[in-house]
Amino acid sequence: MTWRVRVQHRTGYSYEGEVVASFNEARMTPLTDSTQTTLESRVDITPSASTFRYRDYWGTQVTSFDIQTRHSQLVVTANSVVETGLRKPDPDALPELSWEDLRNEVVCDRYAEWLSFTPRTDPDEELKGLARQTADGLSPSEAAVACVELIRSQMEYRLGATGVHTSGMEAWTERKGVCQDFAHIILAMLRSLGLPARYVSGYLHPNSSAQIGETVAGESHAWVEWWDGEWAGYDPTNGKPVGEQHVSVARGRDYDDVSPLKGMYSGPKSSSLGVIVELTRLA
Repeated sequence: MTWRVRVQHRTGYSYEGEVVASFNEARMTPLTDSTQTTLESRVDITPSASTFRYRDYWGTQVTSFDIQTRHSQLVVTANSVVETGLRKPDPDALPELSWEDLRNEVVCDRYAEWLSFTPRTDPDEELKGLARQTADGLSPSEAAVACVELIRSQMEYRLGATGVHTSGMEAWTERKGVCQDFAHIILAMLRSLGLPARYVSGYLHPNSSAQIGETVAGESHAWVEWWDGEWAGYDPTNGKPVGEQHVSVARGRDYDDVSPLKGMYSGPKSSSLGVIVELTRLA
């Protein structure tokens, strides 16, 4: 089943006084790939600013802009229409690769960046051992799902338990976290097994039986993809494959590569305006 979804994402900063100038990058435009097509997209900046769009190293569309006039607030609003759930199982697809195939020198070189640990996804020996124990006797895709289910059974989903700078190991130690933390822990386990894996940010429509035309409060979300001959998306927080309710925006090694809005400025202390996501199923 495919969905057509309108997404409005609003975020920004408020400053304790006037900012002289700022330079920013927004990663808030959904991707177009084999699983979804972005039919419309627009990013509006307040105060008004000229924008420049480009694809970053990981394939994410970036809207960069600088503001050279004094301002006390920055608001970024992205509006998009996306058709999701396009990819269907291919009965003629190549069979899943074995662990031996994944250890092939060509594969390891091609997917080196998706196999490398980052500060957010660097597991300790205990987590590595747990990953090996969980994967024992399973195929790569079976092992990936088993790792997800293990983490889901031992982690508590709790808003506010972690922050945007929390690493996967810090969240694992506390056994508490949000979607970002679940994704970082799973990435650490999969990469330790030699399974290429990447972080995906986007949105999740909360209602699988959403009515056409109904606007609901959505949320920014994160999940993972692993490669076992082809890329497969899986939502660790909800324990299910990525489908028509998911809208992909950015991919990277971890959260640092996909942050929706980041930049630098000259001026007083800032505070986040928070995030408002509204989703409307159109078809």
